[in-house]
Amino acid sequence: MERSVVLVKPDGLQRGVVGEVIHRFERKGLRLSGIKMISLDDALLDEWYAHHKDKSFFPSLKEYMKTAPVVAMLWEGVDAVSTAEAGTVRGDFAMSQQYNLIHASENKEIAQKEEKLMFLPSEVFSWEKTDYKHIYLKEELQ
Repeated sequence: MERSVVLVKPDGLQRGVVGEVIHRFERKGLRLSGIKMISLDDALLDEWYAHHKDKSFFPSLKEYMKTAPVVAMLWEGVDAVSTAEAGTVRGDFAMSQQYNLIHASENKEIAQKEEKLMFLPSEVFSWEKTDYKHIYLKEELQ
């Protein structure tokens, strides 16, 4: 099973859409394997957004990400990264380039890095999602 990290950013928390985000991913058939609320600090943001460090918007992005906690979630399922893409939630709710509600892992490698940054092993839960047999073919779960 593939995993993807999704963050509900400060604007999503302020606008009260955390439940809607969770609902959408559950409805798609993904399994929630970890969830927590966390205030991000400079060290974590520097590592999380290392690919943006030299960009002009980086300082304002960091400040924005510290305005309120984020809700960090770890979703699991077949093709979880592509299923959890941020585009549809952003398209439905976001009005701003920066205030765009959620972050979702861009690919499998980044998802693995983000999982290690955001979740301790004790914060990740493995449990049987019994409706998988109604969502995926047996071969897809191998």
